[in-house]
Amino acid sequence: MASYNRVVLVGNLTRDPELRSIPSGMSVLDVGLAVNDRRKDANGNWIEEATFVDVTVWGRSAEVLAEYTRKGSQILVEGRLKMDSWEQEGQRRTKLKVVAERTVLLGSRGDGGGGGGGYQQGGYQQSYQRQQPQRSNAPNSGGSNDYYNDFSQDGGDDIPF
Repeated sequence: MASYNRVVLVGNLTRDPELRSIPSGMSVLDVGLAVNDRRKDANGNWIEEATFVDVTVWGRSAEVLAEYTRKGSQILVEGRLKMDSWEQEGQRRTKLKVVAERTVLLGSRGDGGGGGGGYQQGGYQQSYQRQQPQRSNAPNSGGSNDYYNDFSQDGGDDIPF
């Protein structure tokens, strides 16, 4: 049977990030993420609850988060679930956490979330960046590039969420 392990979360950091390195020199960052949910109960009253998730970020993504975020910064994390297990005081302990494969800083510089449009870091970064096509100066290139000019001047995001 096939399995699929993918998590996408948007939340706020619960503490200032502290960057560390493992002996190989790779950067690693463990952060807490608070993901808020708001729903109505049976009486029609709004209930707000937070879910706290531990997230591990590796490599350049860890360095970027450590530099540009602080407690309260809003980020998007895409990654996979991983079960950590260890022994403490003779008892077996486990904890489910997220290993980030892609991070996006959300918010503005004033609230600690990076640039106004967000900064993307991770494996899918190139798929969401808008790139201008190469323009040909060949005599028979076949018309104008008005479509591309309109697209580049709309000022909106092409991120699907």
